Amino acid sequence: MDRAVFLDRDGVINKDHGYVYQVDDFEYIEGVFDACLSLKKMGFKLAVVTNQSGIARGLYTEDDFHHLTEWMDWNFADKGVDLDGIYYCPHHATAGLGEYKCDCDCRKPKAGMFNSAAQFLKLDLSASVMVGDKRDDMLAAKAAGIPIRILVKTGKTATDEAIAASTMVLESIVDVPDYLASL
Repeated sequence: MDRAVFLDRDGVINKDHGYVYQVDDFEYIEGVFDACLSLKKMGFKLAVVTNQSGIARGLYTEDDFHHLTEWMDWNFADKGVDLDGIYYCPHHATAGLGEYKCDCDCRKPKAGMFNSAAQFLKLDLSASVMVGDKRDDMLAAKAAGIPIRILVKTGKTATDEAIAASTMVLESIVDVPDYLASL
């Protein structure tokens, strides 16, 4: 069984401008590629876990999301970083439209995306790490049995609830490799 670092997308990998779905609006967090390369060299698999309620709300399509995700994945590969998995939730229980309006198991704060990744990538969640920017990221990781839950300040404002659900608060993903190396 392998260990992984789970990464939220908006606010961790890229700046969260709200419902980001176009390449022109996608702005990487400074140092994200080097940080992810360091994590890979430390033996972690990398899995992105992202709620995409913009799909549920009809703001963009799953095809739009896949186009942007493929571009992002190529950017990482060009920097020598292979992402091991990208998991997303297109649902929303109350604001969703049509088939996307449902109370699913995959939307954070539920653990569905983590459990899917663990099964497919053969991961030991008890040896894994979550890096996110909000409470729901921390709660989903906790529900999945992930012991190290790092809240970064590059996305949403760190609320008391998010801080309470995390095990460490760091400025950015850039600080994650050194923190994990110190454990």
